[in-house]
Amino acid sequence: MRGKITKRAVDALVPASSDQFLWDQDLKGFGVKVTPSGKKIYIFQYRRGGRNFPTQRVKIGAHGRFTPDSARKEATRLSGTIAAGNDPAAMRADERSAPDVDSLATRFLSEHVATKTKPLTAVEYQRLLRKIIVPALGRRRVGDIRNQDVAKLHHDLRATPYDANRALAVLSKMFNLAEKWGDRPLGSNPCRHVEKYRERKRERLLGEFELSRLGDALASYDGSSFVVAAVKLLVFTGARLSEVLGLRWEWIDFERGEARLPDSKTGAKTLHLPPPALEVLANLPRIEGNPYVIVGAISGARLVNLQKPWRAIRKAARLDDVRLHDLRHAFASVAAASGMGLPIIGKMLGHTQPATTARYAHLASDPVKAAAAAVAGKIEGAMRGEGRTAEVVPLRRQG
Repeated sequence: MRGKITKRAVDALVPASSDQFLWDQDLKGFGVKVTPSGKKIYIFQYRRGGRNFPTQRVKIGAHGRFTPDSARKEATRLSGTIAAGNDPAAMRADERSAPDVDSLATRFLSEHVATKTKPLTAVEYQRLLRKIIVPALGRRRVGDIRNQDVAKLHHDLRATPYDANRALAVLSKMFNLAEKWGDRPLGSNPCRHVEKYRERKRERLLGEFELSRLGDALASYDGSSFVVAAVKLLVFTGARLSEVLGLRWEWIDFERGEARLPDSKTGAKTLHLPPPALEVLANLPRIEGNPYVIVGAISGARLVNLQKPWRAIRKAARLDDVRLHDLRHAFASVAAASGMGLPIIGKMLGHTQPATTARYAHLASDPVKAAAAAVAGKIEGAMRGEGRTAEVVPLRRQG
């Protein structure tokens, strides 16, 4: 059937036992199909070449989602695409086979993250992908993601700037690889020009009385002795949590007072073990068949998560705002306030960049300030005559 495709004409179409078609009398190939169930779909039919070439159809969309006018505009565009030598059906097939962000994330985890990142980094990437990136963009085609899509995702996370910036970084890595894998044009990374949020550096330092309360809380903790040992090692060494939880007996040299870690956040590292740390280790039992110092509940495995017991310990110590990582800051701050130089502190913490240790510079200057104050005080006292003895005047002999 042929006629002018208008809203009235489409609404008047009735279903039959097989598909029915209304072809537009003005635009060749533009039509609407009515299925036996009554669904009405706008289509475009064409033949690339002469009569010997097969007829092909491209679905434009359902009536209701498209109006006759908007469907006609899309059919006109498709007609122009064919005139330019392109095949809309093949292009649609390519689009359907193009990867979406969810499948890109899966490939990113298996081919990049699993082989080129550290385990803790891999866990963080998985969290960001599972909780933020895939729910927001997972069903979108990789090639369809634009700068404004990434900017919106980043803006929607403005209440948590850390997660917003980390998600942006992971997306950028993914789209760089998408370009390398041929899923996006080179130089088209949509994360470019999306500015990161400023993150406020958080440093929670522990005072002498707070450390005393922590010691009392650890002494009264009725949970695993390995948990207590882990917290003490964090305090006594300034090590990272991953370094303590992953510590193995074979790496420890009691005579030299050190543990040689084959890998850490900054690569191979020597973890210095002062006497209090060595005492903690000496009092820990070694579990047969388990190479780890901090043993977990599963046979042969290490303790994986210290967060739950730490919450109980810090509550008992009235240190509710103190994170496990703050224990590393506490070690460094005590060292700095004791007059140790920043290079030494950096060596103890395993920093590879001096700028990382520079955050404690203001604490390192405190002993110098105290010494300068003592010297100036003595000078000021001398100038005021404080502590001056009476002037001795020699006696003259009486003649």
